[in-house]
Amino acid sequence: MAQQYELRLAGLGGQGIILAGIIVAEAAGIYDGKFVAQTQAYGAAARGGFSRSDVVIFDEEINYPKAQALDLLLAMSQDAYDDNLQFLKPGGTLIVDSTYVSEVADATVYAIPFTRLARERFGRENVANIIAIGALSEITRHISAEALEKAVMKRVPKAHLELNKQAFQAGKAAAREALRAAVQREEDYEEI
Repeated sequence: MAQQYELRLAGLGGQGIILAGIIVAEAAGIYDGKFVAQTQAYGAAARGGFSRSDVVIFDEEINYPKAQALDLLLAMSQDAYDDNLQFLKPGGTLIVDSTYVSEVADATVYAIPFTRLARERFGRENVANIIAIGALSEITRHISAEALEKAVMKRVPKAHLELNKQAFQAGKAAAREALRAAVQREEDYEEI
């Protein structure tokens, strides 16, 4: 039976949320061959206002293009987390940028410091969104890692291909570490 998969990328204006949503949608639709709808919303402020991008993925035609019950939420700011957690399905996947999201009620969160990694490894925050997409490629199985990487390489400026490829790989590595930590937490919990 076909199942619809809904995800939301949310943060602040200037974090590249809209571009990240477009990349995710292109990966699923163009490279993985699925039906996809991508919508976006953002505040009036160019930087600092809210920003979100929803992607709906389905094996069949999509009847309604907006996300209603999220299977995955990626929150790049505390406000994005606070405002969007209510839309995450029970048992859904929650990924946060732990650089900016520190108050998290859910213990099943993947907390990865996307912005801190961007600053420390690349000297620029504007690749935090690509690091997040790299992490997404490890955490979700609804979009292939190959498709996400192809979509990133197709969308970023040619002069910055290598930088973005390294950022994508840094996100994959950070996600693998977060997944190992989650498994360890689960094992520790079972021992109690």
